[in-house]
Amino acid sequence: MNFRTIKRDWLSNVRADLLAGAVVALALIPEAIAFSIIAGVDPKVGLYASFIIAMVTAVFGGRPGLISAATGAMALLMVNLVKVHGLEYLFATGILTGILQIVFGLMKLGRQMKYVPRAVMVGFVNALAILIFLAQLPQLTDVPIAVYGMTAASLVIIYVLPRFTTLVPSPLVAIVTMTAISIFAGIEVPTVGDMGELPSTFPPFSLPQVPLNLETLNIIFPYAITLAIVGLLESLLTASLLDELTNTSSNKNQEAKGQGIANIVTSFFGGMAGCAMIGQSVINIQSGGRGRLSTFSAGVLLLFFMLSLGNWVRQIPMAALVAVMIMVSIGTFNWSSLTQLRKIPRTETAAMVTTVFITVLSHNLAFGVVVGIALSTVFFSGKIAEVVFVDRVLSEDGTHRTYSIGGQIFFVAIDDLLEKFDFHEEIEKVTLDFSHAHIWDQAAVGAIDQIVIKFRRTGADVELVGLNEASAALVDRLATHNDPNALKKMAGH
Repeated sequence: MNFRTIKRDWLSNVRADLLAGAVVALALIPEAIAFSIIAGVDPKVGLYASFIIAMVTAVFGGRPGLISAATGAMALLMVNLVKVHGLEYLFATGILTGILQIVFGLMKLGRQMKYVPRAVMVGFVNALAILIFLAQLPQLTDVPIAVYGMTAASLVIIYVLPRFTTLVPSPLVAIVTMTAISIFAGIEVPTVGDMGELPSTFPPFSLPQVPLNLETLNIIFPYAITLAIVGLLESLLTASLLDELTNTSSNKNQEAKGQGIANIVTSFFGGMAGCAMIGQSVINIQSGGRGRLSTFSAGVLLLFFMLSLGNWVRQIPMAALVAVMIMVSIGTFNWSSLTQLRKIPRTETAAMVTTVFITVLSHNLAFGVVVGIALSTVFFSGKIAEVVFVDRVLSEDGTHRTYSIGGQIFFVAIDDLLEKFDFHEEIEKVTLDFSHAHIWDQAAVGAIDQIVIKFRRTGADVELVGLNEASAALVDRLATHNDPNALKKMAGH
């Protein structure tokens, strides 16, 4: 890393990065507490994790401006582990999760993000926006009427203030203003302090108190591999989203390693494993944060707010933070995707809608994306299978038929391919020309076997020509049509 890179990532946007970091730090507090409650651990476990992970990923991550901390998706995966085995096993699992993520980064699995279709990405983003909004509803249910007024006033500040000045992020102004009004006017509304106790000391270093044996590994490995995969999937998708929002690129493999290092470090300091927070990352970008300093300052300021300004932070109205998250929800949703529904192919619409539906229904972003990718793969396979053609040419004497085959031949295309041959034609020789085709799998080789054997059964001499090197190697390894007993075996089916 040279000085120019350091200057670009850390010092090119100092004021905006610091102010954006302050907004993110304040928004992180209630979320970290809530995620700790979901996981069944003390609030300080989520808060410790949030500031440590943010600071570590700022240094070692691959996407400037990305915010990582304790998250709901990871917390949900920890519930049974904590309930059955206890907190120390959670820390041990976090260390193993980090090790696995570093291995994934070294294996360069981050490059596989290019295989996530855009329709799935859009569905992922829209589902995230819906989930963020739905997560705010409990804070707006069965609450004093003043909460609605403060939420509305916060939204007015957030959206109107930027028309006059952008010197200070409008979400930060909304939080400070609503806090001041709540304190000095004596308005009784739910506050950050109602979510749980804030820690008052820096977390001490400690080793997980678990037996170092195979039994422990057998307990923590299933949780660790799941956490590692879900955490990386969300982190890499978030990195891709920020790439698009900022028109810049990121190092996905470095991000995987950075997430792993952060999860190892936080587990040694009493924190839970985490990953990228899409909502907070969008807050950071929309508040002007662009460099690594914004992420690092979010972690530092979160620690500062907890230890030095705890009494003030406890009095922040939840209504102000709900307004910030509503802003994030509105800004995250890809509204143009609704107007383009009639323009884009139906298969892409189906993949996007399915991703949204599954994600919102399961509250699991990773699961929704996996289903979306699987559906897109099925649709894509169907499209590719349709692009298979067979040209037929008969010699002048009517004894030699040449079939020129083109396209990608694999299991989905087999039925259509077989229909293109006339096995009842009385000819002496058949040439199968694969110069414009590629053989992909065992099913394709099996189809060639069927074609050759059926023609030979009518007495025709069959010749295969034009196979490329990879296709020829596959056919040589798997084909059975030259087996002396091939005709008998085919007859027996």
